[in-house]
Amino acid sequence: MICNVHGARKTAVAIALITGSHSVIFGMTANPVAAQSSQDSKSKQDSKGSDRWLTDVARVAAKLDAKDKKPDTSSEPESKTADGSTVIPKGNDGAEDAEDKEANEAKEQQEKDKLLEAEQNAFRPDPEYGKEYSAEEQVKIYGGKSAVEPPRPILELGRQQYTSGSYDQSSTFLGELNPLLPGLSVYGDWRTAVAYNNNNGNDVAQIATRLNLDIDLKITGTERFHAFFTPLQDGAKFSRFEFGGSDVDQNFTEEFDPEPQTLFFEGDVGSIFAGLTGKESNFDLPFTVGLFPLFLQNGIWANDAILGGAFSLTAKNSAALGLSNFDVTFFAAFDDVENAGIIGNGKNDDDNANLYGVTAFIDAFDGYIETGYGLIDGRDEQEGLLTHFVTASYTRRYSTTFSNSTRVFANFGEDPDGNSDGFAIISENSLITHLPSTLLPYANFFVGFGNPQPLVDGNGAGILKNVGINFETDALTGFPKLDDSGSDAAGGAIGLQYLFDLSQQLVFEVATVQPFEKDGIGAQDAQYGFGVRYQVPIDRAWLFRADATYHILESEEEDNFGLRTELRRKF
Repeated sequence: MICNVHGARKTAVAIALITGSHSVIFGMTANPVAAQSSQDSKSKQDSKGSDRWLTDVARVAAKLDAKDKKPDTSSEPESKTADGSTVIPKGNDGAEDAEDKEANEAKEQQEKDKLLEAEQNAFRPDPEYGKEYSAEEQVKIYGGKSAVEPPRPILELGRQQYTSGSYDQSSTFLGELNPLLPGLSVYGDWRTAVAYNNNNGNDVAQIATRLNLDIDLKITGTERFHAFFTPLQDGAKFSRFEFGGSDVDQNFTEEFDPEPQTLFFEGDVGSIFAGLTGKESNFDLPFTVGLFPLFLQNGIWANDAILGGAFSLTAKNSAALGLSNFDVTFFAAFDDVENAGIIGNGKNDDDNANLYGVTAFIDAFDGYIETGYGLIDGRDEQEGLLTHFVTASYTRRYSTTFSNSTRVFANFGEDPDGNSDGFAIISENSLITHLPSTLLPYANFFVGFGNPQPLVDGNGAGILKNVGINFETDALTGFPKLDDSGSDAAGGAIGLQYLFDLSQQLVFEVATVQPFEKDGIGAQDAQYGFGVRYQVPIDRAWLFRADATYHILESEEEDNFGLRTELRRKF
């Protein structure tokens, strides 16, 4: 009995302390607890109409504790009178002891019942909703914002993409733990632009168009086949009609390429294993094989489709290293390896090298780290080429002042042509204004030495392609750009981006390239660029964009300029 009372006392004290601590944390006293019914509520309130659950718990705990500390008279020694007779200590009489014992047990049971009742009242009942569910009221919770329905693909068969609702039961042909979710969809965009460009002495006004088609065949929730086609272009040449300018040919030129730009299968070994064995998998191992896109460091280090395979170790962590989350991806390619600065940009140059690499994405040091290593191993006509590529970047927001991404790129090794060595640092910065989501001043800077190169790039772009809008072309009309090689030069871009109410985009930018050595690669003299861009959606499927740029090229007879408008249809 003593043990039971002692345990009840400890439980009561713990509950009282926990409840009291919550009251202190929230800066208030314990509030009345809602009862199951109005009748119960009345029976559990004191004369003032307030629930005294916390007081009851403390009082019961105190009584139990006091009882536990009463002296035990059963162990008192017997005493003798003068005539030698025995005197029984008070409370040790048999009948009286039985009555006391029975009364004490009844009292203890009453106190236990009261404590149990207090414990049960510690939990509030589930909320009751007096009205029917209202979708409009739920939208108001998020400031009146709701999901924007995107344009649907031009073809959807089977399970649709990005939809919700009640679905029919799926087939378990590949196992109950990897059910089929078949669906075929065709989507993409169609871009048409009218431009007047004077680019490196080539003065042409033209209208050009391109079509991007994605074909996606879903098998399960993690396995699919995917292909990407650009049928209205051949490499960097697009179907076009030149109608003005001093170098116009006044002809319609049709470019056509039926071959897929990507064609790959991707899935997860863990899901496939679970489906085949019928046992839950305790690991994820996503992989891909085929002609798949490789996009790393925001496309600066890698932006191309390569023929090979890759797999990833995802969502890992290390307590020893203090890493809460990191991913590691291994990749290899044996064809379609394009690097214009080292391998060359001839028609068959991408067939003369193998590619091996690894990249990691890490959350650490209050920021985000991306790092990687790649090796291009030449073969056939590129025998003897062995170039190493390394990259690392660190991205972080500093207080409420600015955000920064610092990226480092280096390449070195053995090259018969002697063009394998290069190093570049790019610093991307944006200020955090009073309109942090819409008003974005930015300043990006770079410095490069030797011949810095991306690992792979299917468009032949250089390492500076993302420094600013003056360093990128439009991949359609030959829109002019500043030198993006970063070879023995420094410079950057300073601009202002305004997104209005997130419905439009307006960008102003000035940029420069300042070479400090004339090595025959990239810009040999200073370049200055001025650019502006405007984009606005016409509706959820149509987008209008306009660009203008002017480049001052020292020591050149003519400056570069470009003016273009584009209409884009997404489907």
